[in-house]
Amino acid sequence: MTIDNTAEVQMTGPLVPNRSPLAWAAEHWPVLAFAACAFMLGAAHAFETFGKLAPCLLCLKQREVYWVTGTVALVAVVLSRTAWAARVRRPLILLIGVGFLYGAGLAAYHAGAEWKWWPGPAACAAGGGASADDLVAMLKGAKIAAPSCDKAVWVFLGLSMAGWNAVISLALAVVSFAAALTKPKAA
Repeated sequence: MTIDNTAEVQMTGPLVPNRSPLAWAAEHWPVLAFAACAFMLGAAHAFETFGKLAPCLLCLKQREVYWVTGTVALVAVVLSRTAWAARVRRPLILLIGVGFLYGAGLAAYHAGAEWKWWPGPAACAAGGGASADDLVAMLKGAKIAAPSCDKAVWVFLGLSMAGWNAVISLALAVVSFAAALTKPKAA
């Protein structure tokens, strides 16, 4: 055999996928969705810890969506190893998609408040971030103002963190719904 006729070689086995990458992602979507939630939460906490960017009320609400959606994804992963797998796969993946879609809407609302397209919640009308002195004062009983929801503290390529979260959450929702509509690989 020469390099010219390598098309004749037919590879088989576990290392060679016989399905498209999208079908593979759909098959493993609960695990991938859980990983996406963990990554997004890790990124948010990294911006807070290392970037010193204190989250506002809407930022924290967006994190809650990832916690809930990640929990649903984890339940889907666990149940995929049971006799109920075929019965619960589609409803749980649809629920994951609804979670990501809700997160996209919440993030878009936050981004719109940052762009002053509409007002943010009244609870978000506070001032800047909390410093170490603010934390000491809080421990002594003082009230500390949370960061304002209508000011973007970080912008990349014209989108704030909330804007990027809206884009990413919407993409995750689309993939979730596509995964729910994909038939699972026959065992």
